[in-house]
Amino acid sequence: MLMSGEYDDTELARLADDWTREFQRKAAREAGVFHHLITLPTYHTAALSTDNLARGYFGDEGMLAYVAGVQRREIREGIATVKHQDMAGSNIGDDHKEYFAGAAALKAGGKDNTMNQFG
Repeated sequence: MLMSGEYDDTELARLADDWTREFQRKAAREAGVFHHLITLPTYHTAALSTDNLARGYFGDEGMLAYVAGVQRREIREGIATVKHQDMAGSNIGDDHKEYFAGAAALKAGGKDNTMNQFG
């Protein structure tokens, strides 16, 4: 029960939060640990966000769980993954197809291409 919300406003919780807040900076300074974020926190963040998305997506929100809870936030916060096709390099293949196939290429959709939906 140590993670229960009932402890959030206690002196012990504030001390624990202060210690935790400085953990990575102290580890970097004193033990040469550069990025602790790469492993444990990212694993749990992915699991939590996937679980939250699945609850909404397969619950009352449907696709809105993704659009409102993920896509809009990515766009509004300027997160680069909103243009995941570009990050994955699919634009290279699209450019190649467009060069050789012209208007018959997938990318010929122009403004309707998924890469262009997010400005």
